Amino acid sequence: MGKRKSRAKPPPKKRIDKLDTVFTCPFCSHGSSVECRIDKKNSIGEAVCNICKASFSTTATTLSEPIDIYSEWIDECERVNPPEAKDGK
Repeated sequence: MGKRKSRAKPPPKKRIDKLDTVFTCPFCSHGSSVECRIDKKNSIGEAVCNICKASFSTTATTLSEPIDIYSEWIDECERVNPPEAKDGK
């Protein structure tokens, strides 16, 4: 005689953490002062600092998230203002 099969429990659902929408300003260094918004209808992503009023806007896709807009802003800041050489050249 065979043994009865036990009921297998379904695997637990993975918890997906939400990504941040508020970040630190690269100009005034205030924490949680940059707010990112995405207008998917017009395909525009915008990041604005509430303290120093610095802003950045770029094109957004349907897959864009606020962290993507902020990362593009940081990349653009580094491209415009390259870090200076530390060895004094």
